[in-house]
This record gives sequence, structure tokens and C-alpha cells, in this order.
Amino acid sequence: MMMRRCAAAAALCLSLAACGSKPTVDETNASVEDVSQAVREASGEEGLLRPGKWQSSVTIEKMSVPGMPPEAAERMQSAMQQPRTAEACLTEEQAKEPGANFFAGNDNCRYDHFRMKGGKIDAQMRCASGAATQVMKMAGTYSSTSYDMRMESDTTGGEAGQAMTMTMRVESRRTGDCDEKAS
Repeated sequence: MMMRRCAAAAALCLSLAACGSKPTVDETNASVEDVSQAVREASGEEGLLRPGKWQSSVTIEKMSVPGMPPEAAERMQSAMQQPRTAEACLTEEQAKEPGANFFAGNDNCRYDHFRMKGGKIDAQMRCASGAATQVMKMAGTYSSTSYDMRMESDTTGGEAGQAMTMTMRVESRRTGDCDEKAS
């Protein structure tokens, strides 16, 4: 659950990163759909994203699972600290009208706050799934061609009351136009 939401949040950050006009959005206690709509409106006709090839890197900086044996925690931490990179082609059509699932979260998530202004973003989202609650904080910088985001996620009340804390860094940059065969 947590990794999927973090990945979705990274997708949200990518959408914000490509906004060339650096729009302003300030939402409090808002649904995922409310925030998506506010970002789309603030972005205007240019769309949310700058089309092209994007390269992203995700690095798990810290992960803590209380009660996990120290040896297992060390192995997990070591494996997770290796950056994971990916490339994606974003077409003009996708940039203008990203699907609803492009924004992080689901019906069980709300933003405590979402602020985007002057190339900076600060947000906190809260999600519930059964007995588990996840609070995710996102902060960083963005431009039309890159972004650098740090995300912190705290999950409590999961299976057998298990808790988990994770800090990750997401960096992405536009590397050029898409290859013809990828479009």
C-alpha cells in the first residue's frame, strides 16, 4: 500500500514539475480530485506537463519497521538505498489531459494541505485503508524541466498493528523529445 501511494505521489510531483508558468495552488482539507482540478485550472491551456522524455530516480533514504530483526532491517535498508531509475515518454495528449489516476491517492485519501507557488511545493496527504492510516508529507522544488522532491511516509495500524516510516527522494528531469517509436 505505502510503496504504491509513494509512486503515485511521485507521479503527482512529475505533473507539477513540468508546469512552465509556476502556477499557484493553495488547498486545505481537500480531496485528491479537488487538488487535481485546482492544479489543472492553474496550469491553463498549456497543460500540466511539458511533453517529452523524462528520466526519474527514486532513492529510499531511510526506512524503519519497528520490531523487524536488526539483520533484516540492515539488508532491507541496503537494498532500498540503491536509486531506481526509469524513463518515460509523455505525449502532448497525456500532458494536456492526464487520467484521474495520475494524481496520488484514492477515495480514502485527503490532502491536509497542498501548496504550490513560485517553484516550491509543500503538501500533506492522509489515507486510510482498513485499520491502517498513512500520512505522507511532500516538499521540494520544481520547474518546467526538472524537480527534486523529498517525501516522508508514516504508516500506522497496519497488519498486526505494524508501523512503518519511510523517507524517499524523487528527482526527475526532462531529457528531450520522445523517440518516434515511443510516441
